[in-house]
Amino acid sequence: MHRLIASWFGTGLILGHLRGSDAGSGTVGAGFAMVVWWLLSPVGWWAQAVAVLVVMALSLWSARPFATDHADPGWVVVDEAAGALLATVGLTGLPALIAWVVFRAADISKRVFPGVAAAERLPGAIGVTADDLVAGLYGLTVGWILTLL
Repeated sequence: MHRLIASWFGTGLILGHLRGSDAGSGTVGAGFAMVVWWLLSPVGWWAQAVAVLVVMALSLWSARPFATDHADPGWVVVDEAAGALLATVGLTGLPALIAWVVFRAADISKRVFPGVAAAERLPGAIGVTADDLVAGLYGLTVGWILTLL
């Protein structure tokens, strides 16, 4: 069960099976998380916020057995799902897309965005999840700035 949820229901395993490398799996998992965002959009921002909390808790629980010595296996993408959902809470259209892109950029380029790399250094599943949540906050901030403009 841990592996199923940690891989965001198998989406983190797709690239590894197709080309033998997990590189890019985080983007695949974050992309599939946007299906959840889209399905919850008509319900409202509060449903999206609840989804962030649920997926964050799932990430902390499911990544625990695989997060050793500050390792974040490439196929563990439930953390990217939590970050992607956080980045897009309450957003629609172009601001949501840009927020998602900023989230991915912050997650991939951790050292360029203050706090992301530091969050990743936290122990175990907390570090696996925290860096994506910090990156998600960057995306959310940009998305809301665009919405207000």
